[in-house]
Amino acid sequence: MRYTILTLFPGLVRPWTEEALIAKAIRRGLIRVDVRDIREYTTDKHRQVDDYPYGGGAGMVMRVDVVVRAIEAALPADEVILLSPAGDPFTQRMAEELSQKQHLVLLAGRYEGIDARVEHFVTREVSIGDYVLMGGEVAALAILEATARLVPGVLGDPESHQKDSFSWGLLDYPQYTRPPEFRGLEVPEVLTSGHHARIERWRRERALERTLKRRPDLLKRAPLTAEDLEFLARFDAAEGGDYTDEG
Repeated sequence: MRYTILTLFPGLVRPWTEEALIAKAIRRGLIRVDVRDIREYTTDKHRQVDDYPYGGGAGMVMRVDVVVRAIEAALPADEVILLSPAGDPFTQRMAEELSQKQHLVLLAGRYEGIDARVEHFVTREVSIGDYVLMGGEVAALAILEATARLVPGVLGDPESHQKDSFSWGLLDYPQYTRPPEFRGLEVPEVLTSGHHARIERWRRERALERTLKRRPDLLKRAPLTAEDLEFLARFDAAEGGDYTDEG
């Protein structure tokens, strides 16, 4: 799996590739991350990457000619992704789709944005949330992290991502480790019982409970069993709600 990140500030991105699991995956040859400075694709002595917007307005806009040269220098690629608040929402399902690709080009904008003609040279626009950042680098790194962890061999346990939040349609269940008691807060007894079937059911119910409380919208798309639906109705009734499988 190869990533090419196009940015005006490579110093913001490169440290991310030098620590933790991303760095280990690079050293093991599981992924490759190329961080390229868009300024390298200018042709004037001042290395100008932006200009005033036509029609007036505040701020500066990144130039189409410079950005397209940077994109074309990174080709061929399976996807050229422009990080943009106007893009499709980035989800776990999209991460799973992108993790099957061989080469992703991630284009991080800055200033007031990028000349709209660049949209003709990308395969999709992606947003990581309904807010505005100073630039697209954080969004590019979010996509890098979310997809790279799905590449076989990157995580120590090959099954560890299968029950992540969102991967199975629900928020994750609560996790505990040592010490068994801390300031009066104890690890649930079931988790130390050694009874695997009870543990699995407890985890499922806690995931359902968390999702109902915090992200009930996810339940409309989650693959729920009859037992799950019965638990949700019983739990919600005890809480004074009116949950049904129709939402």
